[in-house]
Amino acid sequence: MSADRDVIIVGSGLVGCAYARILAERAPALRIGMLEAGPRLTGTAGVNVRNETDAATRARYQLASEGPQAAADPEHRAEYSARPGTHRVRRRRPGSPDQDDMPDASGSTNVGGMGAHWTCACPSPYGSERIAFIKDAEWAELEAEAARLLHVSTAGFEPTAGARTALAGLAAAFDAGRPRGRQVQPMPLACTPRPGASPRWSGADTVLGPLASGTHDTFELRPDTVVRRILHSGGGATGVEIAGRDGARAEVRARVVVVAADALRTPQLLWASGIRPPALGRYLNDQPQVVAAVSVNLPDAGPGRGSGAGQVELNYGQRTGDQRDLLAGVAWVPFIDGLHPFHGQVMQLDASPVDLGVEDPSGVVVGLGWFCAKDIRAEDRLDFDGDELDAFGLPAIRIRYRLTDRDRAQIEAAMTQQRRAAEALGGFIPRGEPRLLPAGTSLHYQGTVRMGEADDGTSVCDPASAVWGLPNLYVGGNGVIPTATACNPTLTSVALAVRAARAIAESLGA
Repeated sequence: MSADRDVIIVGSGLVGCAYARILAERAPALRIGMLEAGPRLTGTAGVNVRNETDAATRARYQLASEGPQAAADPEHRAEYSARPGTHRVRRRRPGSPDQDDMPDASGSTNVGGMGAHWTCACPSPYGSERIAFIKDAEWAELEAEAARLLHVSTAGFEPTAGARTALAGLAAAFDAGRPRGRQVQPMPLACTPRPGASPRWSGADTVLGPLASGTHDTFELRPDTVVRRILHSGGGATGVEIAGRDGARAEVRARVVVVAADALRTPQLLWASGIRPPALGRYLNDQPQVVAAVSVNLPDAGPGRGSGAGQVELNYGQRTGDQRDLLAGVAWVPFIDGLHPFHGQVMQLDASPVDLGVEDPSGVVVGLGWFCAKDIRAEDRLDFDGDELDAFGLPAIRIRYRLTDRDRAQIEAAMTQQRRAAEALGGFIPRGEPRLLPAGTSLHYQGTVRMGEADDGTSVCDPASAVWGLPNLYVGGNGVIPTATACNPTLTSVALAVRAARAIAESLGA
């Protein structure tokens, strides 16, 4: 990328792509450059690899996303990769503690970022999860625009007997006392429904839209390019310094710089660039995650029913004999302050990001995932070591993170709610009882470049996502979210990127 740009975007994940798409729509003449440290996986930029049906090809894409450490030391790959398609911030030795200092903190390095691997859940934040200084009417419009970019739908899975039975059981257990719109319901998913088949999962290509073709005159995406620092002087960003695969360095000038490199690497790059507001890297939120596996009691269709595939479903929740009855889709038990301060998702096995150890179930087996809202503390933070560099030549990240007494109480309460769900649906499978996953497993890290109303030392960026004191440097991603949340953060982060991109377009005279 030799020519200067109007806007440089660091990171090619869903949020960076949302910035690019909105800027291109609102200000078509802007010259936009996107820089990605990792490789391009597929012909079309940023495709979700879960759409790949060939297991060997999908595994190859995942390995390419796991960073140089796993490739250089394949014998110990499991110590570098918490799950396929990701790489840990620091190598994890077997037997190390599960919770202290977030041992499974991970990211993906590839075109599309985590958008090439995510499970596409897009619930709306509610109550205390919401950002109070963004008014309801504006938030509703921003959320709708984010849903447009992500192709959010509740029709990703057909309403099979398994899905209906799961929803009915969960509703009976959890719907009492819930406000309108927060009852148990199908999970909003970023996908394009395909009748009779699994949906096409959204990736960064979905968000980029026409920009993903690679033929757009004013947009260029450059993979295998590490941004080493943000150039800045006189109270503003002036561009970035980059290093290619061959190590050669260059500078690219820009009128605006956007850093959307994830909640760990965005503050890392700011720190490496000498941009170090007091809140940088602090208020780290991980969302403790409790999982379980449950066998769903699916009612028999009764005499004269339930024999032969392809029969029409006759009654609510009854099995027709079609193997598709065993599909449960993804159900949502929404967060509500006080009543259910957790985000619950109930997923059929092929949609679950966590291997629950069940193969070829003979009935409906679902994974329960309950996310807790972390007790937000400035002490939970990232530190950066200027004397030790990571595999990309940037200051090594160290994490300081602990569960509080309140967190542990919330985790126990989440397990109780999962037992309630299991009783309503059927029962835990062997070894399927609730368990807390290692810290960092959620991949929903937030708060490290958090948004605030005032430059008072407790936030990194203003309500438009511009870094305090550097009005043409913007940040994006889950790290911007300042609240304690339990729900999946992607819809919120994309909505905030929409808001910021509109502000940039206006500032550059769209």
